[in-house]
Formats: sequence, structure tokens, C-alpha cells
Amino acid sequence: ADITICVTYFEIGRMIVEKEQDGKSRAEYGQGLIEGLSEYLNAKFKKGFSVVNLKNARKFYLTYRDKIGQTPSAVLSEQGKAQKRQTVSAQLPMLTKADKNEAETFDLIKNASSYFKVGWSHYLILMRIGDEAQRSFYEIEATKRQWSFRQLQREYASSLYERLALSRNKDEVMRLSKEGQTIEKPRDVLKDPLVLEFLGLEESPKYSESDLENAITGKLSQFLYELGTGFLFDSRQKRFTFNEKHFFVDLVFYNKELPCYVLIDLKTGDLKHQDLGQMQMYVNYYDRFVKKDYEKPTIGILLCGDKDDSIVELTLPKDANIYAAQYNLYLPDKAVLQRKLAEWVKEFEDEHGAADDKK
Repeated sequence: ADITICVTYFEIGRMIVEKEQDGKSRAEYGQGLIEGLSEYLNAKFKKGFSVVNLKNARKFYLTYRDKIGQTPSAVLSEQGKAQKRQTVSAQLPMLTKADKNEAETFDLIKNASSYFKVGWSHYLILMRIGDEAQRSFYEIEATKRQWSFRQLQREYASSLYERLALSRNKDEVMRLSKEGQTIEKPRDVLKDPLVLEFLGLEESPKYSESDLENAITGKLSQFLYELGTGFLFDSRQKRFTFNEKHFFVDLVFYNKELPCYVLIDLKTGDLKHQDLGQMQMYVNYYDRFVKKDYEKPTIGILLCGDKDDSIVELTLPKDANIYAAQYNLYLPDKAVLQRKLAEWVKEFEDEHGAADDKK
């Protein structure tokens, strides 16, 4: 049903743009056209064709027409059934000047029906993302992860694309728009910052690391979504004993994509070099006494309110499987992250352009 709605609105948008506007993105008489069409369709089909919906249909078509290539001329019917399909064009005589041949080209539906993988409500968000790379990323992720409308809304509002991109090497950023989030090596599990606005903690010095841990485990499913692909919860305050001394890891997860253990220690204040040394010990213990031969080395993450990358770099060896990530208790400023990412991408393009010139 969702795919049928997408194809129907895409086709209506096509007819508005291609037939009545001669392929232009906006007709001089567009508002009057939309209002008249809305009145006609609602009289015929009772509901579903408000002025807002028809404007969305037009935008939907303009956003996706180049990706789909061919345009559908029929409403999608159930796959595998040899039912006669009735075209939208045939139902809308006031809109289209389609001739009999166009009405009979039922196979044009295939491209659109195979392309649209999420619901109409999802596309209402996606088609308003101006950057094509970002839009492609969110569409891939929404399809692969089966995000609900609310989940897609939240991930976009939390700037997931920008956060993942800024947590990766520059030459890997372009993969996000083609493949979505992939987990192939330890650094791929990182987002910096992690956005924990769903915890409901106020940005103040009053909450403790214990409060933060309790809040996370109380909203565990949302925290797993925020961690990302392949994460499974193992335990909290996981105790291990070495030389008759007890140690406790705040949160232990397992990532089935790599696969490996992921240890998280929570720090509400500034990150100190002692914290990194402690995490190194935790990771060493898991690698030597817990990890199976077929599993990848354990990952350690210091999740902190603030961090100094120079301290991390100075304290840890280059090949350490330990990372520091900041967390925010509020949604990040998307414009700031977008500017930062644009600067990073430009640097990448300039570097590669200079390298190509030398060849």
C-alpha cells in the first residue's frame, strides 16, 4: 500500500510538471492549477488530494525523476497477480493530454515500483533534504534498518550523516551516500558526538556518572539505535578479577558486524590520561581472557562530556583500539556540522585535485 501511494503521487507529480508545466519546475499559473486539481480529485476520490498533498507530489517528482529515469504511468498493483492495471492518467482527464499509447505503456511502472522502498511519510522528509548525498544516505539507512517515520525524523534531526562523516577518514566519506553505514573496521562503529537527548538529563554539573549510566540503561533500545549498526547489549558494571583485585566496566556491548566486544566507560567531566590507561587495561583483559579466536580485537570507547584529542593522541599508541567520543544531551546545531563537513570535503577535493595534477 505504501509503495502504491508513492507511485501514485509520483505519477501525479509527473503529470503536473510534464504535461501542464511543460517540464518546468513551476508553472506561472501553478497555484491555480493545484487548487483546481485538488477540487476535482477530491470530488472524484473523496480524500487524499489536498493542495498540500499535490504540492508534495510535484516536489516528489522533481526530486526523484532523474534517479528513476523512466516515469510510471500506472498505479502499482500487487506483484505476481495478473490483474489489469488502471493508469492514473486514465483517471485524470483534466490533467493529461496522454494518448492511447502512453496509457498502455504499463511496463514503465517497473522502475518506480522497484525504486521506492520506504513509505510516503518517509519521503516527505527525504525530499526536503537538499543535499543529494545526504538524501541518498538517509534513504539507504531507512531501507536497510527499517526505520519508522519517527526514527528517520530523529536521525536526520540529530545530524547522523554529518556525525558519521566527521568520524571517518576523508576518503571514506563518499561511501556513505552510496552504501550507508558499513562496519568493516573498529573506527566504523564511532559517531562523534553521540547524541543522547532522549535521556532527558539536563545539561548541568548535578548528574553523576551513575546517573548517566542509569539513564542509558533505562532507555537502552534508544541508546542501541544511537550506537548504530550491529550492537547488542551484554551487561552493565561487568566485573572481572585480576590478581585478586576487582574491576568494573560501565557498559559492555557486542558488535556482531565485526564481530567483537565493545567496552564503554562513562565520564561526565573532562577526559584524563588516567581514564585512557584504565580502558587500555580493560581492553587487554578482554583480548587475553574473554575474546574467542574467531573474534576481532576488543574496542574500548571513552564516552565523555568533553575531550582533548591531543591528550588521546599523546597517551595512546597509534595502533590502540581505544577511542574517545563526546556525547551531547541535546540535538547538535546542524548548520555548524554542515559547515564543518563542507570545509572537510573541500580540503579532501583540493588534496585529490592537487595529486591528480601531479600525475
